[in-house]
Amino acid sequence: MEKRRSAARGEWVLLGLTGAFLCLLLGLFFRDRAALGAPASVETGLTAPVEEVRPDPSPLDLNAADEEALRTLPGIGEELAARIVKHREEHGPFETVEDLTEVPGIGQGRLMALEGLVTVEDIE
Repeated sequence: MEKRRSAARGEWVLLGLTGAFLCLLLGLFFRDRAALGAPASVETGLTAPVEEVRPDPSPLDLNAADEEALRTLPGIGEELAARIVKHREEHGPFETVEDLTEVPGIGQGRLMALEGLVTVEDIE
């Protein structure tokens, strides 16, 4: 019987400590909430040009783009952009977007990443 009372007393002590801890957390919550003051607001007076927020959605023509324009494509760095331009100069314009895989360093995975971002205009 004494063990049972001791266990019950231990449970009450733990319950009291848990309650005190929860009260402490609740107090910290309300203190932090009061420190925030008014709810955060979004400043709408400043606007950014759409070009800075969203890049040009039109696909890049592989036969007309220079190295700088090619570097804006995901996964195309300085060296790869130079290889694309060099390939175009040595072998003539690209006939299809898939011809891009003939450039060293561009495989099917990179080509898939560029899907919708590049195009080949009609060669005339």
